[in-house]
Amino acid sequence: MSLIAVGTVAFDDIETPFGKAGMIVGGAATYISYSATYFTKDVNIVSVIGDDFPQDVLDDLNSRGVNMDGLQVKNGEKSFFWAGKYHTDMNGRDTLDTQLNVLADFDPVLPEAYKNPEYVMLGNLTPQVQMRVIDQLDSKPKLIALDTMNFWMDVALDDLKKVLKKIDVLIINDEEARQLSGEYSLVTAAAKIREMGPGILVIKKGEHGALLFHGEHIFYAPALPLEVVFDPTGAGDTFAGGFMGYIAKTGDTSFEGMKKAIIAGSAMASFCVEKFGTQKLTELSEDMIRERIKRFEQLVRFDTVL
Repeated sequence: MSLIAVGTVAFDDIETPFGKAGMIVGGAATYISYSATYFTKDVNIVSVIGDDFPQDVLDDLNSRGVNMDGLQVKNGEKSFFWAGKYHTDMNGRDTLDTQLNVLADFDPVLPEAYKNPEYVMLGNLTPQVQMRVIDQLDSKPKLIALDTMNFWMDVALDDLKKVLKKIDVLIINDEEARQLSGEYSLVTAAAKIREMGPGILVIKKGEHGALLFHGEHIFYAPALPLEVVFDPTGAGDTFAGGFMGYIAKTGDTSFEGMKKAIIAGSAMASFCVEKFGTQKLTELSEDMIRERIKRFEQLVRFDTVL
């Protein structure tokens, strides 16, 4: 089933305690798309790049089922670039450089074939750009999910709240949930956020897993303990891609269906962090993903205690 993936297609320069990788492929839409294609072969990307972006990466994405008709290419311009350095505990990072380049005046234009999708994943961009995508849809998708960040809550909160009224699922981390709601308790925060529009909320907690709030139900998915985390960049986007890709595959938006989607997204994110950038996401097989999901199942499966 068709999935639109909106976000950046970019270059990253990353330094972690395990090494440094310069000018590697990154961007929210890139991670979302790579992850989603392991579950659905009908992914339609919406983004913008300069003519400096490697054609072989675009060809690889296309070969995996990613439609590029919504990808704008600005000749003579450079793609979005971000550089960052992670702290020793890998939970914090410092931004060293951000170059908007083609993203500075990005106006997403949906091709006609994109205007009736079943599922939409709005990656982290300005709320205005996210709304522009929604406004171009000819019909209401089965599910619209959105990712955002603290920065937009600081500088564009009113616009963000307008977009929240138009979506079904909000995917944010625990710090962002607390800022958006003004509440410390994540249960209380979830209730306040869902009053803003999204009926379903996913709160990512990094190495501590993820929470799903759906109707009156709550589900907690643990993170898989890993021996080494090389690069957390893109893990949240990879989670979102696996989550929405799984839903696009099954068409199941019930609480039980989304519990499984959370595990699928968590499994994909656990792969992402094992190498720099998108490298690990290009090397996976169905057997590897199936085995990883089984490991998650073993973490949460137990017989009745009493």
